[in-house]
Amino acid sequence: MSKSIPRNLIEAVESALRLIFEGGKYADQVIESTLKKNRKWGSRDRRFIAENVYDIVRWWRWVITCGEIEEKDAQRFLKAIRTWFILQNKEEIPPFVEGIPAGKVIENSNAFKSVRAIRESIPDWLDELGFKELDSPWNIELQALNEQASAVLRVNTLKVTREALKKSLKGAGIGTEELSPYPDALLLTERANVFQFPMFKEGWFEMQDASSQLVGPFLDVLPGMRVVDACAGAGGKTLHLAALMQGKGHILALDTEGWKLQELRHRARRDGAGTIETRTIDSTKVIKRLHLSADRVLLDVPCSGLGVLRRNPDAKWKLSLEHIQRMKLLQQEILQNYSKMVKPGGKLVYATCSILPSENQVQIEEFLSTHPEFSLEEEKQVLPSAGFDGFYMARMVLVRGEA
Repeated sequence: MSKSIPRNLIEAVESALRLIFEGGKYADQVIESTLKKNRKWGSRDRRFIAENVYDIVRWWRWVITCGEIEEKDAQRFLKAIRTWFILQNKEEIPPFVEGIPAGKVIENSNAFKSVRAIRESIPDWLDELGFKELDSPWNIELQALNEQASAVLRVNTLKVTREALKKSLKGAGIGTEELSPYPDALLLTERANVFQFPMFKEGWFEMQDASSQLVGPFLDVLPGMRVVDACAGAGGKTLHLAALMQGKGHILALDTEGWKLQELRHRARRDGAGTIETRTIDSTKVIKRLHLSADRVLLDVPCSGLGVLRRNPDAKWKLSLEHIQRMKLLQQEILQNYSKMVKPGGKLVYATCSILPSENQVQIEEFLSTHPEFSLEEEKQVLPSAGFDGFYMARMVLVRGEA
């Protein structure tokens, strides 16, 4: 074993990979729990574990192909670590792991550079689907999705200005940059555990990607409005809406998962967002009682999540074509039923973190074909190649009659 990398760090990476690929666990949760196991690990050790787990998960197909690693191999995760180190020209190759010669790993890497699905490390079915829907731009988006995600904060303007937060973070040794098209965003110039600072605990900011920060303003809210966030989840966009409305009006956050809304309530208290009410969708009556009641309705619907693969790389190994097809049916069902909450003159926003037209523009076309009382006001597609997550948004107005 190389003197520079303790064996227990390699074993921690191996254990995490096993939990992700064999245990079906989510990468971010696995890394979080892994780092809590040994309080003696310093920041360098923690960064080593997190970065190598994410990188190997992201490039899994390329790694196992170049390393000629069999699925049933009991040492496949250790061999994957060894192969990754070889591909990255790292000197610290774990000597306690056997595998094909380093020269053969590099030879395989060169041989498969022309095979896009292997080179970009995605399943064949996903590569075929992406190219079918996006054509040649799929190549560019795939490359972007394999880059490391940026760390972006959203300033909670209910409590602080961007300038004040930036100054406070600088005083704590955290460098940030303003993102001019995003008035509430600060980009971390270097990764850091910002959640440990009193500024976070006091609700001065949330972690939210720049593209995600476009959705709230796109809903075109004003202080005093009645707004329904019908697929609120843990409430990142709900909290942004509360700030955009300057703490005035009423926001009803709905979701089918009560535990997510519980997290939202905790975050709302921290952020000082007292205009948010939560309600679990436990029957169809919840939606029916809200017919024609909202000035604005946000439908940030469940989707494939292909626009956020750079921050959730394990998702591409958990996805299936059947799952995406089920998501499309659910998206249209939500559109058809939840749109009834919009009152005449009100606005409806449909949003996804997908880059597939079949989950985005096609869904809106189908909805409008059966709901002429709605008029499409604006569409926005943000692609990962622009630098942040991939998102789609469509804003519609209920111009006449009932939805």
